[in-house]
Amino acid sequence: MDMPNLPKNVDQIAVVVDWLDACRQQDLGPLLDLYAPSASLECECDGGNSCAGRAALESYWRPRLEAFSPGAFGLEEIAPTSDGVVLDYLNAKGVSVRIFFRFDPAGKILQTRCGPLARTPVRDENEAQDKA
Repeated sequence: MDMPNLPKNVDQIAVVVDWLDACRQQDLGPLLDLYAPSASLECECDGGNSCAGRAALESYWRPRLEAFSPGAFGLEEIAPTSDGVVLDYLNAKGVSVRIFFRFDPAGKILQTRCGPLARTPVRDENEAQDKA
């Protein structure tokens, strides 16, 4: 997929995997280094948060990395989009989240937008057979 807003040598998926690894390792400095200086974040996971700039991102991420739960930052699905990458993962509380990443021309994260991932309930196999 051609990403016209990025140089050809930037692997957006790799940047998102690095982001996920920094979260898993609770490594705030390397996590923040993945963001552009003017990066913004919009989060609908905890009633709505938005912030911009490194200091605000640090204030957002520090408590989430410190409140790490087992299974946090587990990868569920990752895929390129026409303007970035979409990642489904387990957040710091172990809740399924979908996050969209947009990048600047240097390959830094310019914007993230996330919210709880609505899942379609899986029907019990026996229930499906009973209704057949």
